[in-house]
Amino acid sequence: MFDLDGCVWSGDVLNPGANETLTALHRSGRALAFLTNNSRATSADVRERLRRLGVVVAEHVLTPLEIIGQVILERCGPSRVLVIGSPEMSAVIAAAGHELIDVKNYRDATVVAVGNDFDLSYERLTAAARAAARGAPLITPNVDPRLPIEGGDFLPGCGSLAAGVRPIVVGKPEPPLFRMALERLGLAPAATAMVGDSIPSDIRGAHAIGMPTVLYAPQDGAPAGAADVVVTSFAELARLAGVG
Repeated sequence: MFDLDGCVWSGDVLNPGANETLTALHRSGRALAFLTNNSRATSADVRERLRRLGVVVAEHVLTPLEIIGQVILERCGPSRVLVIGSPEMSAVIAAAGHELIDVKNYRDATVVAVGNDFDLSYERLTAAARAAARGAPLITPNVDPRLPIEGGDFLPGCGSLAAGVRPIVVGKPEPPLFRMALERLGLAPAATAMVGDSIPSDIRGAHAIGMPTVLYAPQDGAPAGAADVVVTSFAELARLAGVG
């Protein structure tokens, strides 16, 4: 099971050796799944992006947008949702049967959903903060402070916005995406390794449900004991897996 942002790719560039290692794992009979905390993309979007970059072994791809509408329904019932995020996130929340609320009507919101919002304005931020202050639960795909992109740079993540309240988190490190992926793979946690670059999100989340973990740390600066295995390259991962 692989994380994507910062692990398989950085921005729109595959990390060195990623495609070769994934292809070799697939050919060896390993089942593969890909998890991302991306708050702007559906699974179909991510699968197409992988294929555009040359990764053709992406059968199982999961993002928080698959389940955010259902999580809102389970935790809060049919809701009036103020969305601070992408059109894609708004669409899946509406498709789950919730009513979308305009920022000018923030007082009517019973839930605030916060994702990466490339059109974020002070007005939108104010509406979300006021709705949350009035008691609307805040639901977010993740609390990652940074979204890695190419060149070692980053974009602010959802965690940079979801501050001041304790949010309901849909994606990693919470269990639902991990468990959905395991169900689709038909494997037990102990038989499935999680490979990722984030200790708080990938490693701790996988450990919590009993999965062995592999930390991808190309800068070789991982703290001792952070994961079951630490690799500095995909070539090293391939050798350890017996496919390189």
